[in-house]
Amino acid sequence: MTPIEPCYDVAHLGHVELLTNKPEQSLDFFVNLLGLTESGRAGDSVYLRAFDDYEFHTLKLTASHTTGLAHVGYRCASPQALQRRVAAIEKLGTGIGWTEGDLGHGSAYRFRDPDNHIFEIYYDTKRYEPPANERPALKNQAQRTHGRGAGVRRLDHFNLLAQDVSAIRDFLPNALGSRVTEQIVLDNGALAGCWFTVNNKSYDVAYTRDSTAARGRFHHVTYAVDQREHILQAADMFLENGVHIETGPHKHAVQQTFFLYVYEPAGNRVEVANAGARLILAPDWQPVTWTETERKKGQAWGLKTIESFHTHGTPPADHG
Repeated sequence: MTPIEPCYDVAHLGHVELLTNKPEQSLDFFVNLLGLTESGRAGDSVYLRAFDDYEFHTLKLTASHTTGLAHVGYRCASPQALQRRVAAIEKLGTGIGWTEGDLGHGSAYRFRDPDNHIFEIYYDTKRYEPPANERPALKNQAQRTHGRGAGVRRLDHFNLLAQDVSAIRDFLPNALGSRVTEQIVLDNGALAGCWFTVNNKSYDVAYTRDSTAARGRFHHVTYAVDQREHILQAADMFLENGVHIETGPHKHAVQQTFFLYVYEPAGNRVEVANAGARLILAPDWQPVTWTETERKKGQAWGLKTIESFHTHGTPPADHG
């Protein structure tokens, strides 16, 4: 089979917009415990960033009656690349249309995935300009390292739930030019999980099968730290502050991410991870396939996957 030439029209994951029905508590978590910095406000939304994110924001936290994902944004590699991706998405018939942009970026084109999650792609962006108290000592860093809370460095990836992961596997390579890096195939042939990248990171998004009949639900967002020790320190800090630790610290078998999962006050799942060690440099990378038997063994060092990891998503399945 002739390999498909990698497409790099989309440069990287840009930002995630999360909804919260506990806006003050959620903001306190993301700033004082996770360690993000507020970069702006507009309407019911607060814009947040990690210290080495170069864009204005990587998390948009929006007050709402519900929880979960409002949308996710990817930055394209050029204006021409943006137009190529828009044409490809419109050919797929899933486009929503253009928006004027947001506080952190210019005009964006929105579309839906097969499970009704909303994506947008854009090129024009606003780079973060730190105020005097956030200026770094090193000019090649976006913001000073303040060490607040978990002190996360950058947005790494996110995970969405879907009714049909196979449909997503067919869709994202055509919409964003994504490559599949790893996947889980059950004994009956169904695809239970799939990991994608638009660049040389091992993944920027994962999709796993929703155990409920709901659509468009959110699993987690992940911010990265430099070392495993930072994750252990974060676990103690979350413990002392009454944050619900769902599972970890431990090491995933799939993608080898060292992880810690917690719930922010509104119930959205957040991961702190040391996820930057693995790169996909091979242009002809073939997806790594994990079997049902292999996954039942648990995580890399034998920790069994906690049941809530398969059932908890936001919004709750019985809510809008």
